[in-house]
Amino acid sequence: GAGAAAAARTEEELGRKALIGPDDVLGLQRVTSDYLCTPEENVYKIDFTRFKIRDMESGTVLFEITKPAASEREHSDRKDVDPNAGRFVRYQFTPAFLRLRQVGATVEFTVGDKPINNFRMIERHYFRDQLLKSFDFEFGFCIPSSKNTCEHIYEFPQLSEDLIREMILHPYETQSDSFYFVDNKLVMHNKADYSYSGGP
Repeated sequence: GAGAAAAARTEEELGRKALIGPDDVLGLQRVTSDYLCTPEENVYKIDFTRFKIRDMESGTVLFEITKPAASEREHSDRKDVDPNAGRFVRYQFTPAFLRLRQVGATVEFTVGDKPINNFRMIERHYFRDQLLKSFDFEFGFCIPSSKNTCEHIYEFPQLSEDLIREMILHPYETQSDSFYFVDNKLVMHNKADYSYSGGP
């Protein structure tokens, strides 16, 4: 259950499994070096079209990105497109971001012609090989061919001044894995890295 700690797992172990579930990724001790599923495993055609991050205290929008829906993106017949394009995001924030307590992340996404039960995201953030926080969010049920919007609230852990300084000094060594599950089966895996040095 949610209360018990998941057994430690390695990326190599998970690579040998036919089906990867939530407890498997909750046991990972570091960021993965590769994707744990292929883009083709997204059989529900979940497509994230808009993403917005805001500071809950001030309401300030910190980041917003919108992309056209898959149906409007023209390169579907091209064969030279990187299959992992869109699975990785690089974020550039200022040092002040590390002192925020609560951040709201609004996502808008479309789904294909299958209904989606128990849509869940587990997102694990690391600095080097230290787990900073594991977030676990439910999206619930999605009807076929729907556009959905929801906001999840990230409660950030209080970081030590030493750790904050290290994270600012070493851009992109803070990384995250976002694992998406439908009915406890991994269907999508996205990755990100982060700079907090306030510049490119």
